[in-house]
Amino acid sequence: MAKLGRRATYGERLQACRLIESGKPPDLVAEILGFGRATVFEWLREYRTHGPDGLRTKRTRGPAAKLTDAQLAHLYTLIVGTDPRRLSFRFALWTRAMVAELIRREFKVKLSPVSVGRVLARLGMSPQRPLYRAYQQNPAAVTEWKQQAFPAIAAEARRLGAALFFAGEAAVRTDHRAGATWAPLGRTPAVAFTGARRSVMMISAVSPRGELRFQLFDRGPDTDAFIGFCKRLISDAGRPVFLVVDNSCIHRVRKAERFVEASQGRLSLFFLPPYSPELNPDE
Repeated sequence: MAKLGRRATYGERLQACRLIESGKPPDLVAEILGFGRATVFEWLREYRTHGPDGLRTKRTRGPAAKLTDAQLAHLYTLIVGTDPRRLSFRFALWTRAMVAELIRREFKVKLSPVSVGRVLARLGMSPQRPLYRAYQQNPAAVTEWKQQAFPAIAAEARRLGAALFFAGEAAVRTDHRAGATWAPLGRTPAVAFTGARRSVMMISAVSPRGELRFQLFDRGPDTDAFIGFCKRLISDAGRPVFLVVDNSCIHRVRKAERFVEASQGRLSLFFLPPYSPELNPDE
């Protein structure tokens, strides 16, 4: 009786052919191995035509690729090096549907979203949450800050034994929700929180070692609040403070400058390149 639902191994196919070649009846060989007579004769034909290698499992070929290697390379360049809006798309983030439309435009090839996903995976891509950068940012200034300005600031802080901090201001809402928790599958947990919407303003500073200092305010911080925070930071550090801040007006006004001058070296301010919050760990 044929062993339905099971494919013969290479060893079984080779054994069947050798038994027949040695004089055993094909019907008997088929019955002993449990495969159909026609199947055994197909093995024998392959064996006599191609030898033992003809009995090895042949992998079936899938459908021919619709995009050539050159087209795939061009597609990679378009996706990685181009904002979708420059290619007449209305959205700044690539989706499978947009990539499918791009392939149709560029190569006159129609692919389903599932097929597009396979193409993107083949190109080494995955869906990711992007980092946002202001278009007003000056890349040369950012590079100069990272490679020259900040290393010089850090070296001078070490030489003087100063505490180095990055500072910034932020608003914290009472209805802000972040983080995740473990729970049984299909049973989303509920967390009680206030439904009131209120903002609390904060000035904070963090060191490269992760030391955090912060102060909360009921209203938006101004230069006086910034100066008060700096006084507390200097007192807490017990040594000179190098403070890196952004270009907000409350950091640059003359009143702040006079405070720094009057500190007699206990406080030094350094400014980040414009539109570069990603350079500030406090952000």
